[in-house]
Formats: sequence, structure tokens, C-alpha cells
Amino acid sequence: MSATVRKNFVFKEEVAAHLEELARNGKKSMTALVEELVEHRYRNEREKKRLEAFKKSIEIADEIGSGLLEGKSIQSIKADRNV
Repeated sequence: MSATVRKNFVFKEEVAAHLEELARNGKKSMTALVEELVEHRYRNEREKKRLEAFKKSIEIADEIGSGLLEGKSIQSIKADRNV
């Protein structure tokens, strides 16, 4: 079981009421609901960063690879490598 940490938050009355209603409707504690929402947001942010890094790596590979294999076929590359 992972350790827990106590955090105190201050919400606007309307937001607090929404949190209570969502927790009640979902039959979850407010803590469980907040944890779920934070983890969902965190996964989305992490996925965005990973996608940006992937796109950047493709751009770099395109820059590096442009012109290197121009005019070559797979067969000629294999022949050059004696594969």
C-alpha cells in the first residue's frame, strides 16, 4: 500500500458543492474523486509531452535523413552491406 499525504484545499462554495455532488453521484469519496481527476489530467499532460517529443524526434530524423538515401533502393543498400 502506498503512503498517503494530507493536503488541504480551499474551494469556492460552488465548486465545493459540485465536488460533493459528483462524489455522491459517483458513490465515491471526495478524496477518491479528486485523486481520479488529478491522475486523469496528469496522464493527459504526460501523453502530450511524449507526443511532442516523438514529433520532435521525427523532425530530427527527417533533417538527418534527408538526402542520405536519395537514389538508393533497399536492394542496393543490402548489396552495399553484403546482407
